[in-house]
Amino acid sequence: MSRIGKLPIQIPQGIEVEKKGPIVTVKGQNGVLEQKIHPDMEVKVEAGKVLVVRPSENRFHRALHGLTRSLINNMILGVKTGFEKKLEIVGVGFRAEVKGKTLVMQIGFSHPIYFVPPDGIIIQTPTPTVIVVKGIDRQLVGQVAAKIRFFRPPECYKGKGIRYEGEYVRKKAGKATA
Repeated sequence: MSRIGKLPIQIPQGIEVEKKGPIVTVKGQNGVLEQKIHPDMEVKVEAGKVLVVRPSENRFHRALHGLTRSLINNMILGVKTGFEKKLEIVGVGFRAEVKGKTLVMQIGFSHPIYFVPPDGIIIQTPTPTVIVVKGIDRQLVGQVAAKIRFFRPPECYKGKGIRYEGEYVRKKAGKATA
């Protein structure tokens, strides 16, 4: 039995979970999320909790069991509290700011980089070297943070670039002089 999949998901106060066909909808104070669930997985919404049941013990269904439970749990956590990822900008003269909804980054190129986030994502810059990506959809928050990091990933000689908060960049030794 899947250790994650067999755990019931507690539904907090003020959050509604309903299943219509293969779609599970979660409504809360921060918004509404929908997720299409594989038709083999059975989702039971009972009083105050959600259970995910798999039809058989084959490898595919065991893999889907934990995944389905995690997706539903992330939806509930998202509409309750939301998710955020922090990015750090390292480099002399590297900075970012939000103008309207657009993120404007000066990260060592001859031109500024403009990034418009998708709907449901809020980008903040509390300091010029920190970018905070917030939203209720965990997958979308991670994807947007990865896109921003992709503009200038940290390089291994000086460590300059955009990195996740707390990410360790192993630095290489430079060219040895003769």
